[in-house]
Amino acid sequence: MDSKLQHVAIIMDGNGRWAKERNRPRQYGHQKGAENILTISQELNNRGVKYLTLYAFSTENWGRPQLEVNYLTKDLPFIIYNKFKSHLEKKNMRFFVSGRTDGIPGKTLQLLRDLEEDSKNNEGLEVVFAYNYGGRVEIIDAVNKIIGKGIKEVDERILREHFFAPHVPDVDLLIRPGGETRLSNFLLWQTAYSEIYFSDLYWPDFNEEALDLAIKYFENRNRRFGKIEDEK
Repeated sequence: MDSKLQHVAIIMDGNGRWAKERNRPRQYGHQKGAENILTISQELNNRGVKYLTLYAFSTENWGRPQLEVNYLTKDLPFIIYNKFKSHLEKKNMRFFVSGRTDGIPGKTLQLLRDLEEDSKNNEGLEVVFAYNYGGRVEIIDAVNKIIGKGIKEVDERILREHFFAPHVPDVDLLIRPGGETRLSNFLLWQTAYSEIYFSDLYWPDFNEEALDLAIKYFENRNRRFGKIEDEK
């Protein structure tokens, strides 16, 4: 039984509703949510967690109102870049972009790639930014890459090698703030045996104390991965 927490994934939900309750535009909620990434990633880094995958922008999010899409694909990445550049260096953390690059504005992709390149030699927590990401799309793209290489027989290892972030292990703990209780097409393969923790807090309010509750929940789980313990 492996109870060590190595990979946390978070669906950063509730930014828009958080802003609406404060009579502010949805974009303000996304900005505050981006700032909260610094808080949570630093806390996980301090705890020795190796990977944090964040659901930042999904392949389905293109269907949101154009004003919000423009903010998420053009303005928000600049906020992430400006806040994360020094943060990654000071905390010895890495950054990695996971998702389809098609459709992402060139300047946005370059900013994210710059963060990735500048931090690649750091040794702390790796922040995996799931951007223009969808779990089904990831599997379909992997299959098409494999077909393109003429590979006739596929196993789990080969499939994983063609995912967006093949070096990242399966998720140990998936956290979803915001009050919803679904996966929303996030890391469908990698969460097969994840512990899942739901919180009614909106993402901008999900602080260190809330994270501690989620981790304690994980630590109290008996992870059997489909097996059973030896009967006495």
